[in-house]
Amino acid sequence: PERLQRREAERLQDVERQRQKKEAQVVKEEQSEFFLAAFSREREAVEALLAAGRLEEAGARLQGLQRLLTESVRFLASYEVRKGQEELARLQGDLAARRQELQPKKKFAFRARKKEAAPGKEPAAPAEPAAPAEPAAPGRAEGDPAGAPACGFSGAEAEELELGPAELLQRDVALCELRGCRVRLRGNPNTVRVRGCSGCTVLCGPVSTSVLVDGCSDCVLVLACQQLRTHRTRCSRFYVHVTSRAVIEDCTEVSFAPYSWSYPGIEGDFESSGLDRSRNNWNLVDDFDWLVAGKPSPNWSLIPEQERISCWD
Repeated sequence: PERLQRREAERLQDVERQRQKKEAQVVKEEQSEFFLAAFSREREAVEALLAAGRLEEAGARLQGLQRLLTESVRFLASYEVRKGQEELARLQGDLAARRQELQPKKKFAFRARKKEAAPGKEPAAPAEPAAPAEPAAPGRAEGDPAGAPACGFSGAEAEELELGPAELLQRDVALCELRGCRVRLRGNPNTVRVRGCSGCTVLCGPVSTSVLVDGCSDCVLVLACQQLRTHRTRCSRFYVHVTSRAVIEDCTEVSFAPYSWSYPGIEGDFESSGLDRSRNNWNLVDDFDWLVAGKPSPNWSLIPEQERISCWD
């Protein structure tokens, strides 16, 4: 009789667990459906504002869309989070492209064409070349491969590189193929992309929207942003202030600590970026390559307090 009673109790416990699981799944599906409907409405509104050229309103709605995704991550499936992040990245690229389209065009100017010297005559001295409106420093990135306009640096090696507030304000920044460089971005960019860099230290002020790190190794990155996505990166350390959950994919030996860089004017840059100073999910990381419930991912870790850098200059 005791054995039968024990089996019956176990059966009832299993039935109750199944019932609770089913109820939780129903609630989760309802929340997911509500999110997808709201996200779709907001995305369409942003697209309409972009088409109408109302870029300030589009930027504000886009930040609201980012907050909606951030607050919904806890009950969304991984593929829904990824799809939402991809949609946000696409809209941010569209916003940057529209800003570039609506910028005033540079005035057209004729250039003198060099004439060939007649036989037997001394060639005339070459005309002075017209000075470009904004000379590009060596290693400056002219644009991003995806087509969005950007400022930044590309192809430099073992250099100290820096951009200030006037150059960065709500601009898209691209750092590409840097080797052993130290980069300081003092200001408030709109987005930042770090691609194919190795052995670099990147210190960045508050970013209004997202940061993408792709194909990097042996780097130290100090970043403040709404959204951080890291792909194909190894042996790198991140000091972050991120208001959503950071996402890694195809990454190994990456570690995280709280954002710790400061410079004169950083408080104003945080205000203009719209980032919430009181909300920092630096230790919450989603690894899309590790879906084992209850076990931490072996691909990322937290930097021990005694090993964290607090003074950068």
